[in-house]
Amino acid sequence: QVQLVESGGGLVQAGGSLRLSCAASGRTFSSYAMGWFRQAPGKEREFVAAIIWSDSTTYYTDSVKGRFTISRDAAKNTLYLQMKSLRPEDTAVYYCAASKVVREGSSCPLWYEYWGQGTQVTVTS
Repeated sequence: QVQLVESGGGLVQAGGSLRLSCAASGRTFSSYAMGWFRQAPGKEREFVAAIIWSDSTTYYTDSVKGRFTISRDAAKNTLYLQMKSLRPEDTAVYYCAASKVVREGSSCPLWYEYWGQGTQVTVTS
């Protein structure tokens, strides 16, 4: 059974940084795509970043390019999202997700079979 557990969310001022972690368990993820999504109140869940586990190819939505970095530690089976220069509009619940099928961009939430419970990120101005 696949389990994804996020941590690292919190309250931060604009311009600050946070690092989210997602501990993955239940199987080998070497053939998977792993992603971060976020959902703000009243809005749809949106793609933030994704990584192809096998070769570390990464994808980002335009609004976070240059500020966020997705990475993974294969030995620890852990996914990360380093977030810098945070803005109030980054406020959302952030979710980790895993997809058995690797697709170009890996940006559609419907492609992901497994989801974590989410971690809240709040950025104050």
